[in-house]
Amino acid sequence: MNIQDLIRPNIKALKPYSSARDEFQGNSDAMIFLDANENPFENGVNRYPDPQQRTVKSLLSEIKDIPKQNILLGNGSDEVLDLIYRAFCEPNQDNIIILPPTYGMYSVLANINAINIKSVQLDANFQPKVDAILNEADSNSKLLFLCSPNNPTGNSFEAKSIERLINEFKGIVVIDEAYIDFSNEESWARKLDEFPNLIITQTLSKAYGMAGIRLGICYASSDIISVLNRIKPPYNVNELTQQKAIQQLKQYDLTQQQVLDILGERDSVVDTLKSINYISKIYPSDANFVLAKVDDATKRYDALIKNGVVVRNRTTQPGCENCLRFTIGTQAENKILIDTLKSIS
Repeated sequence: MNIQDLIRPNIKALKPYSSARDEFQGNSDAMIFLDANENPFENGVNRYPDPQQRTVKSLLSEIKDIPKQNILLGNGSDEVLDLIYRAFCEPNQDNIIILPPTYGMYSVLANINAINIKSVQLDANFQPKVDAILNEADSNSKLLFLCSPNNPTGNSFEAKSIERLINEFKGIVVIDEAYIDFSNEESWARKLDEFPNLIITQTLSKAYGMAGIRLGICYASSDIISVLNRIKPPYNVNELTQQKAIQQLKQYDLTQQQVLDILGERDSVVDTLKSINYISKIYPSDANFVLAKVDDATKRYDALIKNGVVVRNRTTQPGCENCLRFTIGTQAENKILIDTLKSIS
């Protein structure tokens, strides 16, 4: 597959903006910067941030064992996804394929970018229907979104299904791994060299506990990263976000311990949910949340709200009728959740 054939012609012809910090890339320690019309009085954020977030990428490269040239950072994963649309999808012509129930922003971004949406619902076990997906694709199907572990169901997709889709889909396969740090499954980012049409998105919002700084991650071939760099805003990740990300990534052991704590709490919550009589099914989870089927999702959701507990009602999502999604909180928060669920029975 030639990735260049999938890029929109106007993107290939685009001359990207070159910022002042892009043009100077030498040692800045002894330099006087008079090139970017900044306020010269130092306050920690008076200078423009590194447009390529080099220190953050270096730390991620060490943690994930992925070369820096295969990494792009965005203002949350949503910006990364939007860049992918703009690079590969021609408005009012191309289409994407999504597998509901899944993350809602794939459809929102498609609508914003005037891209048609094709949907192939997951099967009863929330696994991709590979043959149906490939049959649904046509010459204008540019992106296929696989969310694994999936939101809102929590399960991972079978590796053999994912590999077949990457091999046989004629466009770009985007695997959203926002919850991969909670899973025993290996990230597909390890296989970028094998699949030129593969993009992996991850985030610092979940396992790393930094939802407030909005930092999304894209792993892909250097060819794809180069295309996305051409169209991203020059300073899309601000200085404070970069500083906080660097601080947290240097505490990777703390992140790993918190993940273990969350997984332990998840197991405890699941065990207790089994004893609640109006919960009929608890779906397997590789994420930091649990999807459960109840007798009346709206009734139970409203009762939880009245008792000060906010969960997610997913009953309107395909295949998730009368399902609630419970995020795993602290031990104290989880106890309140369980006690409340028992009290409203």
